[in-house]
Amino acid sequence: MLTAAALTVSRGERVLFRDLSFSLASGEALALTGANGAGKTSLLRTLAGFIRPDAGTVAFADIEPAGARARHIHWLGHLDGLKGARTARDELNFQAQWLGASADGVAAAVDVLALEPLLGLEVRKLSAGQRRRLAFARLVAAPRPIWLLDEPFAPLDARWRAALGLLMQAHLDKGGGIIAAVHDPLPLPARALDIGAGR
Repeated sequence: MLTAAALTVSRGERVLFRDLSFSLASGEALALTGANGAGKTSLLRTLAGFIRPDAGTVAFADIEPAGARARHIHWLGHLDGLKGARTARDELNFQAQWLGASADGVAAAVDVLALEPLLGLEVRKLSAGQRRRLAFARLVAAPRPIWLLDEPFAPLDARWRAALGLLMQAHLDKGGGIIAAVHDPLPLPARALDIGAGR
């Protein structure tokens, strides 16, 4: 699904990682590990097209990178990217429209993530875990093959970590792929890629 070849990425004057190569296969989860500052988030942002690498390439199976990033990748950063003044319903509908989700897709996301009681609340009034579930809703509402996730479970309790683990496994079972930056193990089988020690 994705191949990174000889990637080198810097932050300021410091090289985060050099000559990093790996691939992601259909149905596979890849867990990015390493200390804070090692470059896990920067690697995800490079794959998503937000950062240009100093060297190396990112390729997608039979799709040119710009098209793949526009139509085949979901990015869920450490920050949820939600507008606090909107209601959860308005925020979900905005994201669904932006991503081309169907009404059935939105309804499925609301059901799977138990969002119905939250939809009338302003996003700023939601807990961190509720906001995370709302952010995850776009992945369900508008399916895309590759999920790039930065600390996806950080604000979630044990119940929702397990539930979203099942959601991620279902995505893999349908042939999708996941690359996630993590500190704790993912609640599903995953191949580990250690980025480094950081500073």
